Amino acid sequence: MGTEHDRERKGAVAVNGPPASTRGRTDRPGSTQVVPSIDIDEEETRYLAPIGPTEPSDGRTQSSEPHAPMPVTTEELQRQIRELEARLKGMLAGGPAPEAGSAAPGGPETERSAREEGAPAASASEPPPSEPGAAQDVLSTDFYLRQWGRAGLRSRSEEVDEFGFDPKSEARYRPLFDFLYRHYFRIDLEGIEHIPGEGRCVVVSNHSGGPIPYDGLMLRAAVRREHPAQRELRWLADDFVYYLPFAGTLMNRLGAVRACQENAERLLASERLIAVFPEGAKGSGKLYKDRYQLQRFGRGGFIRLCLRTRTPLVPCAIVGAEETNPLLYRVEHLTRVLGIPYLPITPTFPALGPLGLVPAPTKWKIRLAEPVRFDAYGPEAADDELLVRRLAERVRATIQGLIDDTLATRKSVWFG
Repeated sequence: MGTEHDRERKGAVAVNGPPASTRGRTDRPGSTQVVPSIDIDEEETRYLAPIGPTEPSDGRTQSSEPHAPMPVTTEELQRQIRELEARLKGMLAGGPAPEAGSAAPGGPETERSAREEGAPAASASEPPPSEPGAAQDVLSTDFYLRQWGRAGLRSRSEEVDEFGFDPKSEARYRPLFDFLYRHYFRIDLEGIEHIPGEGRCVVVSNHSGGPIPYDGLMLRAAVRREHPAQRELRWLADDFVYYLPFAGTLMNRLGAVRACQENAERLLASERLIAVFPEGAKGSGKLYKDRYQLQRFGRGGFIRLCLRTRTPLVPCAIVGAEETNPLLYRVEHLTRVLGIPYLPITPTFPALGPLGLVPAPTKWKIRLAEPVRFDAYGPEAADDELLVRRLAERVRATIQGLIDDTLATRKSVWFG
């Protein structure tokens, strides 16, 4: 039994009636009713708000489960991307940013959201609010990279493999590569029969071509055109190629793979034909006075690869590429910031700007030697440093011999 103070409080509630917030309230599904307890009398529970939703339901059923997000279709996502690009282009042009398919400022969507939030709707004559940092975004380099990246993604096919090769892009550029192979560089190929018709194989070649090495592209075109099985060759490209504007992405779409042991092993596990250039950036960055003198072949990583995977190796020599962009000097200071190993100085670059990177129409010759097999060694031989270096030096000497023999029979840089 409650105290006298409690009886007086109950009487006041009975006279005044229940609070306005609880009059006419009906119990709704999903609400938890308050039950009498040791601190609350049974009569008081009638005037306490239930636990749960308290907004008027208007006859609609309130679900206690959270609303699941609406799925976004591909068409809707593409439409939103196009609207964002249209807005950015409008800001570049200095005019109002169009929003195709969306409500204009002051339209019904804006008024409806304003009524829901209790704020006045924006007038149609008022300009749209400027986004903070929009000008900085437009003036930044990332904006243009995103623009070109989206445009490039739209032109990509749906058959891009795990390494980024795009058959649609290659088919688009194939007439250009055929022209370079047949009419511009007039490539003379010998020894194509040494590449097996199927199965994994590693082609090891000298690296040349100047600031933008074309040797990987031309070697791929040569195998595709001249090999009886028209095999597809994938070449491992240096890291710095992927930092070059446009060139890195283009090379990746056309068949280049970032050079590392993991990528090479995955390619060979799929019985692919790959090409490696052990000289790396040192080979393509040789000065003109040092042309056709092979640089150090790294630490013999290509030999370890062949030993672990039991893959045959075909030595290759490319002559004629080192005169396409003769390197007179290279600037190596402050180039790390740009992500490139050096800044090339050639007879035409940077004097002629981007046109200075156009290769000269020299005569190319590609020579392939008989394959070197490692069947006599087991996979554990890849851990023998002395053996790896000896085998790498033997391959290097074979390629240098191919280069010297080809140069001895060449009469002209332009006509072979």
